[in-house]
Amino acid sequence: MNAAVAPKRAIVFQHDDHVTLGNLEGVLVEHGYDIRIVDVVSDDIASLDPHDGDLVVVLGGEKGAYETDEFPHLLDEMGFIKSRIEAEKPILGICLGAQLMAGALGGRNYKGDKPDLGYQDIRLTDAGRTSPVRHVAGIGMLEWHGDHFTLPAEATLLGTSSAYPNEAFGIGDFALAVQFHPEVTDDMHEAWTLNSDELFAENGVDVDEWRALGRERQAPMQAASRAMFGEWLDRLPD
Repeated sequence: MNAAVAPKRAIVFQHDDHVTLGNLEGVLVEHGYDIRIVDVVSDDIASLDPHDGDLVVVLGGEKGAYETDEFPHLLDEMGFIKSRIEAEKPILGICLGAQLMAGALGGRNYKGDKPDLGYQDIRLTDAGRTSPVRHVAGIGMLEWHGDHFTLPAEATLLGTSSAYPNEAFGIGDFALAVQFHPEVTDDMHEAWTLNSDELFAENGVDVDEWRALGRERQAPMQAASRAMFGEWLDRLPD
Protein backbone atom coordinates (compact mmCIF):
# COMPACT_ATOMS: atom_id res chain seq x y z
CA MET A 1 0.00 0.00 0.00
CA ASN A 2 1.31 3.41 -0.91
CA ALA A 3 2.00 5.82 1.92
CA ALA A 4 -0.33 8.81 2.18
CA VAL A 5 0.98 11.90 0.46
CA ALA A 6 1.53 14.74 2.92
CA PRO A 7 -0.45 17.88 2.06
CA LYS A 8 1.39 20.87 0.73
CA ARG A 9 1.37 24.02 2.84
CA ALA A 10 0.31 27.49 1.75
CA ILE A 11 1.16 30.42 4.02
CA VAL A 12 -1.15 33.39 3.39
CA PHE A 13 -0.26 36.92 4.48
CA GLN A 14 -3.53 38.73 5.22
CA HIS A 15 -3.66 42.50 5.82
CA ASP A 16 -7.37 43.11 6.41
CA ASP A 17 -10.24 40.91 7.58
CA HIS A 18 -12.31 41.58 4.46
CA VAL A 19 -9.46 40.96 1.97
CA THR A 20 -9.23 37.17 1.91
CA LEU A 21 -8.26 34.38 -0.48
CA GLY A 22 -11.80 34.38 -1.83
CA ASN A 23 -12.27 32.10 -4.82
CA LEU A 24 -8.58 31.15 -4.80
CA GLU A 25 -9.04 29.20 -1.56
CA GLY A 26 -10.94 26.44 -3.34
CA VAL A 27 -8.22 26.15 -5.98
CA LEU A 28 -5.60 25.69 -3.27
CA VAL A 29 -7.65 22.99 -1.56
CA GLU A 30 -8.23 21.21 -4.88
CA HIS A 31 -4.46 21.20 -5.43
CA GLY A 32 -3.81 19.58 -2.06
CA TYR A 33 -2.74 22.56 0.06
CA ASP A 34 -3.31 23.08 3.76
CA ILE A 35 -3.71 26.81 4.40
CA ARG A 36 -2.20 28.84 7.23
CA ILE A 37 -3.34 32.45 7.59
CA VAL A 38 -0.79 34.92 8.96
CA ASP A 39 -2.16 38.19 10.37
CA VAL A 40 0.62 40.54 9.35
CA VAL A 41 -0.45 43.17 11.89
CA SER A 42 -0.38 40.96 14.99
CA ASP A 43 1.99 38.13 14.02
CA ASP A 44 5.77 38.48 14.12
CA ILE A 45 6.74 38.43 10.45
CA ALA A 46 10.43 38.84 11.23
CA SER A 47 10.40 35.50 13.07
CA LEU A 48 9.05 33.56 10.07
CA ASP A 49 11.34 31.46 7.90
CA PRO A 50 11.17 32.65 4.26
CA HIS A 51 12.02 29.11 3.13
CA ASP A 52 9.04 27.62 4.97
CA GLY A 53 5.91 26.42 3.21
CA ASP A 54 5.39 25.18 -0.32
CA LEU A 55 3.72 28.45 -1.30
CA VAL A 56 3.35 31.96 0.10
CA VAL A 57 0.42 34.17 -0.95
CA VAL A 58 0.56 37.90 -0.10
CA LEU A 59 -2.94 39.36 -0.30
CA GLY A 60 -4.12 42.90 -0.89
CA GLY A 61 -5.10 45.48 1.69
CA GLU A 62 -5.98 49.10 2.31
CA LYS A 63 -2.48 50.26 3.25
CA GLY A 64 0.01 51.69 0.78
CA ALA A 65 3.22 49.73 0.30
CA TYR A 66 5.08 53.06 0.73
CA GLU A 67 3.53 53.73 4.17
CA THR A 68 6.33 51.96 5.99
CA ASP A 69 6.82 54.66 8.64
CA GLU A 70 3.23 54.28 9.78
CA PHE A 71 3.10 50.50 9.26
CA PRO A 72 6.59 49.09 9.92
CA HIS A 73 5.38 45.52 9.44
CA LEU A 74 5.43 46.29 5.71
CA LEU A 75 9.23 46.44 5.92
CA ASP A 76 9.27 43.05 7.62
CA GLU A 77 7.07 41.70 4.84
CA MET A 78 9.36 43.05 2.14
CA GLY A 79 12.37 41.56 3.88
CA PHE A 80 10.63 38.18 4.01
CA ILE A 81 9.56 38.46 0.35
CA LYS A 82 13.06 39.41 -0.80
CA SER A 83 14.60 36.41 0.94
CA ARG A 84 11.95 34.06 -0.42
CA ILE A 85 12.43 35.27 -3.99
CA GLU A 86 16.20 34.99 -3.67
CA ALA A 87 15.65 31.37 -2.59
CA GLU A 88 13.39 30.86 -5.65
CA LYS A 89 10.53 29.60 -3.48
CA PRO A 90 6.96 29.92 -4.84
CA ILE A 91 5.17 33.17 -4.04
CA LEU A 92 2.05 34.94 -5.34
CA GLY A 93 1.27 38.62 -4.73
CA ILE A 94 -2.12 40.27 -5.28
CA CYS A 95 -2.55 44.08 -5.46
CA LEU A 96 -0.74 45.27 -2.30
CA GLY A 97 1.04 41.92 -2.37
CA ALA A 98 2.29 42.64 -5.88
CA GLN A 99 3.40 46.10 -4.80
CA LEU A 100 5.32 44.64 -1.85
CA MET A 101 6.98 42.11 -4.15
CA ALA A 102 8.07 44.93 -6.45
CA GLY A 103 9.26 47.05 -3.51
CA ALA A 104 11.21 44.14 -2.03
CA LEU A 105 13.22 43.96 -5.26
CA GLY A 106 13.94 47.67 -5.47
CA GLY A 107 10.89 48.87 -7.39
CA ARG A 108 9.34 52.19 -6.40
CA ASN A 109 5.90 52.12 -4.79
CA TYR A 110 3.83 55.25 -5.29
CA LYS A 111 0.33 56.71 -5.16
CA GLY A 112 -1.29 56.86 -8.60
CA ASP A 113 -2.86 59.90 -10.20
CA LYS A 114 -6.36 58.48 -9.59
CA PRO A 115 -7.87 55.23 -8.33
CA ASP A 116 -8.54 52.48 -10.86
CA LEU A 117 -12.04 51.17 -10.16
CA GLY A 118 -13.72 48.75 -12.52
CA TYR A 119 -12.89 45.90 -14.87
CA GLN A 120 -9.78 46.39 -16.95
CA ASP A 121 -8.81 44.60 -20.14
CA ILE A 122 -5.39 43.09 -19.41
CA ARG A 123 -3.15 43.48 -22.45
CA LEU A 124 -0.74 40.57 -22.55
CA THR A 125 2.90 40.86 -23.48
CA ASP A 126 4.58 38.13 -25.55
CA ALA A 127 5.66 36.51 -22.29
CA GLY A 128 2.15 36.87 -20.89
CA ARG A 129 0.62 35.00 -23.82
CA THR A 130 2.59 31.88 -22.89
CA SER A 131 1.97 32.24 -19.14
CA PRO A 132 -1.05 31.31 -16.99
CA VAL A 133 -2.06 34.99 -17.13
CA ARG A 134 -3.26 34.28 -20.70
CA HIS A 135 -6.55 33.06 -19.18
CA VAL A 136 -7.58 36.62 -18.27
CA ALA A 137 -7.21 38.04 -21.79
CA GLY A 138 -10.43 39.65 -23.01
CA ILE A 139 -12.26 39.02 -19.74
CA GLY A 140 -12.00 42.28 -17.78
CA MET A 141 -10.34 41.87 -14.38
CA LEU A 142 -11.46 43.70 -11.26
CA GLU A 143 -9.37 46.72 -10.26
CA TRP A 144 -9.82 48.36 -6.87
CA HIS A 145 -6.69 50.33 -6.05
CA GLY A 146 -5.01 53.72 -6.23
CA ASP A 147 -1.35 52.75 -5.85
CA HIS A 148 1.24 51.36 -8.21
CA PHE A 149 4.90 50.40 -8.63
CA THR A 150 7.78 50.40 -11.06
CA LEU A 151 8.86 47.06 -12.47
CA PRO A 152 11.92 45.52 -10.79
CA ALA A 153 14.84 44.51 -13.00
CA GLU A 154 14.38 40.82 -12.12
CA ALA A 155 10.74 40.80 -13.24
CA THR A 156 9.22 39.89 -16.61
CA LEU A 157 6.18 41.98 -17.53
CA LEU A 158 3.22 39.74 -18.38
CA GLY A 159 0.35 42.21 -18.68
CA THR A 160 -0.48 45.89 -18.80
CA SER A 161 -3.64 48.04 -19.08
CA SER A 162 -4.76 51.47 -20.18
CA ALA A 163 -4.87 52.62 -16.55
CA TYR A 164 -1.56 51.36 -15.13
CA PRO A 165 1.49 50.00 -16.96
CA ASN A 166 2.31 47.00 -14.76
CA GLU A 167 -0.68 44.71 -14.24
CA ALA A 168 1.16 41.39 -13.94
CA PHE A 169 4.73 40.21 -13.71
CA GLY A 170 6.57 36.98 -13.16
CA ILE A 171 9.99 35.92 -11.93
CA GLY A 172 11.09 32.59 -13.32
CA ASP A 173 8.44 29.93 -12.90
CA PHE A 174 8.08 30.39 -9.13
CA ALA A 175 6.80 33.96 -8.60
CA LEU A 176 3.70 35.72 -9.91
CA ALA A 177 2.34 39.17 -9.07
CA VAL A 178 -0.92 40.74 -10.26
CA GLN A 179 -2.20 44.25 -9.65
CA PHE A 180 -5.82 43.27 -10.32
CA HIS A 181 -8.02 41.28 -7.91
CA PRO A 182 -8.55 37.72 -9.18
CA GLU A 183 -9.72 36.52 -5.77
CA VAL A 184 -12.88 38.58 -5.31
CA THR A 185 -16.10 36.59 -4.89
CA ASP A 186 -19.61 38.04 -5.17
CA ASP A 187 -19.83 38.31 -1.38
CA MET A 188 -16.47 40.09 -1.19
CA HIS A 189 -17.54 42.46 -3.97
CA GLU A 190 -20.63 43.43 -2.00
CA ALA A 191 -18.74 43.79 1.28
CA TRP A 192 -16.15 46.04 -0.35
CA THR A 193 -18.94 48.04 -1.99
CA LEU A 194 -20.62 48.66 1.37
CA ASN A 195 -17.27 49.90 2.72
CA SER A 196 -16.54 52.31 -0.14
CA ASP A 197 -19.06 55.13 0.12
CA GLU A 198 -16.42 57.84 0.46
CA LEU A 199 -14.18 56.39 -2.27
CA PHE A 200 -17.09 56.09 -4.70
CA ALA A 201 -18.35 59.60 -3.94
CA GLU A 202 -14.88 61.09 -4.52
CA ASN A 203 -14.57 59.32 -7.87
CA GLY A 204 -18.10 59.71 -9.21
CA VAL A 205 -19.03 56.02 -9.00
CA ASP A 206 -22.77 55.31 -8.99
CA VAL A 207 -23.33 52.42 -6.57
CA ASP A 208 -26.28 50.94 -8.46
CA GLU A 209 -24.31 50.97 -11.72
CA TRP A 210 -21.32 49.48 -9.89
CA ARG A 211 -23.40 46.58 -8.57
CA ALA A 212 -24.91 45.99 -12.02
CA LEU A 213 -21.42 45.91 -13.52
CA GLY A 214 -20.40 43.37 -10.90
CA ARG A 215 -23.37 41.13 -11.72
CA GLU A 216 -22.31 41.20 -15.37
CA ARG A 217 -18.57 40.72 -14.94
CA GLN A 218 -17.96 38.70 -11.79
CA ALA A 219 -18.76 35.18 -13.03
CA PRO A 220 -16.45 35.19 -16.08
CA MET A 221 -13.75 36.96 -14.06
CA GLN A 222 -13.84 34.33 -11.32
CA ALA A 223 -13.68 31.52 -13.90
CA ALA A 224 -10.65 33.12 -15.56
CA SER A 225 -9.05 33.68 -12.16
CA ARG A 226 -9.41 30.05 -11.16
CA ALA A 227 -8.01 28.90 -14.50
CA MET A 228 -5.03 31.24 -14.20
CA PHE A 229 -4.23 30.29 -10.62
CA GLY A 230 -4.78 26.58 -11.20
CA GLU A 231 -2.43 26.47 -14.18
CA TRP A 232 0.17 28.49 -12.30
CA LEU A 233 0.05 26.02 -9.40
CA ASP A 234 0.38 23.13 -11.85
CA ARG A 235 3.50 24.71 -13.34
CA LEU A 236 5.30 25.28 -10.05
CA PRO A 237 8.59 23.43 -9.77
CA ASP A 238 8.60 20.35 -7.52
